[in-house]
Amino acid sequence: MFGGVHDREFDAPSRAFMDAVTKGRIIAMVGATTLAELAQAPQRVRAVLADLPATGVVRCGINAEVEELRDAYLDAGVLAPRWRDDATHVATATVHDADVLVSWNFRHIVNFDKIRLFNAVNIRMGYAQVAIHSPLELQYADEQ
Repeated sequence: MFGGVHDREFDAPSRAFMDAVTKGRIIAMVGATTLAELAQAPQRVRAVLADLPATGVVRCGINAEVEELRDAYLDAGVLAPRWRDDATHVATATVHDADVLVSWNFRHIVNFDKIRLFNAVNIRMGYAQVAIHSPLELQYADEQ
């Protein structure tokens, strides 16, 4: 998500999302897996998160509940074990009750078939379904 700000194909909707956070229209829930990925990213990508107001960002940790749900996704074959971090993103959003998981990962996360499978596991495990969308699909209160 954060890297999209510096990608010509994804910059406008990524910046619209960050602007909505800055203006207080939405709260960005950032998981520990995303923070670990950002630590390895170029400085200009890390700066996108650093430039957001602290009041607009909630950091979400990985706990036993997240790990159990992530493992359930992997055990169900939603994703192969090598994509464990992607499963962790979805589990973190689900366990922390995010309204929507926003991602540019069309292969493993923002994917119609995968969304259905993630949510089937969520229901089986007693969780609510999680909405998963790309920034292209989001609209904000101030947009007409």
